[in-house]
Amino acid sequence: MNTRRPGWRPPHCPNPNCKYHNGFTDSWRYKRKGWYMRLARPRRIQRYTCLDCGRTFSSQTFSTTYWQRIPSLDTKIFMMTVGCMANRQIARALGVAPATVDRHISRLGRHCMLFHARMMEGMTASSTIAIDGFETFEFSQYYPFHHNVAVDVDTGFFLYHTDSPLRRKGRMTDHQKRRRSELEAKYGRPDPRAVSKGITNLLEVVTRGRAAVTIRSDEHRSYPPAMKKLGCAVRHQVTSSKDRRDRRNPLWEVNLLDLLIRHGTAAHKRETIAWPKRRQGSAERLTILQVWRNVIKRRWEKGPPESPAMLKGLTARLLTVRDVLQERLFRTRIELLGPWHRYYDRATETPALGVNRRHELKYAY
Repeated sequence: MNTRRPGWRPPHCPNPNCKYHNGFTDSWRYKRKGWYMRLARPRRIQRYTCLDCGRTFSSQTFSTTYWQRIPSLDTKIFMMTVGCMANRQIARALGVAPATVDRHISRLGRHCMLFHARMMEGMTASSTIAIDGFETFEFSQYYPFHHNVAVDVDTGFFLYHTDSPLRRKGRMTDHQKRRRSELEAKYGRPDPRAVSKGITNLLEVVTRGRAAVTIRSDEHRSYPPAMKKLGCAVRHQVTSSKDRRDRRNPLWEVNLLDLLIRHGTAAHKRETIAWPKRRQGSAERLTILQVWRNVIKRRWEKGPPESPAMLKGLTARLLTVRDVLQERLFRTRIELLGPWHRYYDRATETPALGVNRRHELKYAY
């Protein structure tokens, strides 16, 4: 939505409490109410008033750069985020404060959640899905967790993701075992059924509207109980996690996604020092990568110019970052399924960190 285009008109009232926010747009009446000069990249911004609720707003209200001092940062930070750059390295490259990069990535993550959710509204549910638990950690290795991911096998479309906090396992020294016990006594022990719950949330979203579905996974014991809770017939195909992970592997598409996450995200590189400090931030960056993978990146680098979204019939061409950020999306106009409403509100907390700020803006986003 180019708000600078001649003849542009606001598509709806931005006030979520107005009856013209979600519907009745044909009969919506508003009027112009002056203008102001924008300080960042100075230009004239038109003001408006809704004649039903009385809320004043401007053309900038419908822009993804609403309330931003440096509007050009979003497109740069978007590509740097999926280009394996850590937040502080991005800040050094752009000459801004690390906190600025943190806020922009959080905002881009929320926008990408709405962008992907809107795409899923008009999408036919996949008939064959591959799922996996991408294991990483937050804050320290005493706090591992899974990003549960689902991929459409036929197109490589990254469907959805949830998270499941885990208890640290594996070989540990006596000191590490004592430290784990101390931390669990102070902050609590993760739910032993967290993986099953996370997979259930994942599958409820990606199988919605299907009478039958084929699900491919490894031999994780938490997956079958989660599938039994679905309201559709499930054909479960199990592949050993020890099998060779080449293109002949039935889990190739989800294994490829795991590789892309490690390749394109600084926080998930092997032996990285840029590991995620918060599960919330990791989910936001993963959603940015999800949109990049689905609509911007080719499915195969040396293949035809087709994205997974094009193969699903959701877009007609490869999109650019500017296409993704063309218009502001309103949380009150798009339904977020599963735990994504929690991600959007930044309500996923890291217990070991004393401050977990939530996203509580209502008029802005």
